[in-house]
Amino acid sequence: VQLQASGGGLGQPGGSLRLSCAASGSIFSIDPMGWYRQAPGKQRELVAVVRGDGTTNYADSVKGRFTISRDNTENTVYLQMNSLKPEDTAVYYCNAVVYGVAFWGKGTQVTVSS
Repeated sequence: VQLQASGGGLGQPGGSLRLSCAASGSIFSIDPMGWYRQAPGKQRELVAVVRGDGTTNYADSVKGRFTISRDNTENTVYLQMNSLKPEDTAVYYCNAVVYGVAFWGKGTQVTVSS
């Protein structure tokens, strides 16, 4: 399974960015898909996950600001990030679990700065 993420970059405080991650390869069932992030000097942490039935979980720090969604037909997961804060600065990693095996995409840098 290969995961290709895109959409990172520089965002302004209060602004928005959208990440996407497309999965390809031998995929029959991906559950869940999600995003994690790792800031300098910190451990990787969960940002948001979405399951095959559409249920979601978010880190408390992003609730109300970030929205995760998925397109099951395209095996793609999106992360809409609004009301960005400097503390959202991190490398964001796409994650997909296929029959209990976790796959990771290469990280995409998100920097929030004026």
